[in-house]
Amino acid sequence: MKQWVQNVRKVTPYVPGEQPNEPHVIKLNTNENPYPPAPGVEKALRAFDTNRLRLYPDPTAKALVDVLAKRYQVEPEQVFVGVGSDDVLAMSFLTFFNSNKPILFPDITYSFYDVWAEEFRIPYETVKLDENFRIRKEDYYRENGGVIFANPNAPTGEAESLADIEDILQHNRDVIVIVDEAYIDFGGKSALPLLHTYDNLLIVQTFSKSRSMAGMRIGYAIGTKALIQYLNDVKYSFNSYTMDQLTLALGVPAVEDEAYFQDTVHKIVATRERMKAEFRKLGFVFGDSQSNFLFVTHPQIPAELLFQELKKQRIYVRYFQKPRIDHYLRITIGTDAEMDRLLSFLHEFVSSYPGTAVL
Repeated sequence: MKQWVQNVRKVTPYVPGEQPNEPHVIKLNTNENPYPPAPGVEKALRAFDTNRLRLYPDPTAKALVDVLAKRYQVEPEQVFVGVGSDDVLAMSFLTFFNSNKPILFPDITYSFYDVWAEEFRIPYETVKLDENFRIRKEDYYRENGGVIFANPNAPTGEAESLADIEDILQHNRDVIVIVDEAYIDFGGKSALPLLHTYDNLLIVQTFSKSRSMAGMRIGYAIGTKALIQYLNDVKYSFNSYTMDQLTLALGVPAVEDEAYFQDTVHKIVATRERMKAEFRKLGFVFGDSQSNFLFVTHPQIPAELLFQELKKQRIYVRYFQKPRIDHYLRITIGTDAEMDRLLSFLHEFVSSYPGTAVL
């Protein structure tokens, strides 16, 4: 081994879902929104002056910060924006998880958490979810260097109550608690009301799911002015110009069109609830997902087999070859037409599989 190799920082990277580059694919594997962004986004794109691209963007992202502050009824100084919630979360790990004590997060959750912890040399411990993939709040009463969890959780879709979230905060007043709310618009209760009481709470959300802008990469955090100032200080030590001109121009109308946002979320939730009923008829077992996906298992059919058979039909879902969940599939909620095609194949496949029954 060459001497310099010993000094290379090596981590096991996060593995994203497949991005198939082929026609007529039903893509239900990365929790993208099946509907287009708000009409104002397209209008802003057509009106965008490309001459602005020769100039550096506003390092404070003021236009985007201001519209988010207005939407969530907080001060602009309480909002931090970044290049997707992954950027915001990574910056938060680097800023707030800086003790010798291990941070805590669930054993089944967004698989970027342990990647960041290892990359930044942050000690961590995973806390086992219960048999229903729910957090046991008492497991977070012990000494730690910080807490982070997704609500609703990924990939399970389970949402914790606001009372349990507050209980975790009450038992962790001396560390930062981050609630990752990437899917909160589809169900569950946001922890935003708790900001008035807990100065150690940071809430992270994204444009990638409910606002149909995964390709634009916009994430944001809301917290006290002090927490946001700490985040900005770290951000400016890396790169002041993280949000480009086009992203800023398109992000604002995405927030301003509240009616379109609510309508899109309502359609996805309605399809999700319909799919729960249809999946039960097919014999699948799953929890009460409050996200834009279902996390399902079939007692008789191996998840990996079903994953491969769906792929042959050009229907992409997510399979995790990990302990405790390697018999589950995570299936994003698409349009009604996409879900009907999925159901058509599943009905045929399940009906013909030995030992299964369809209601």
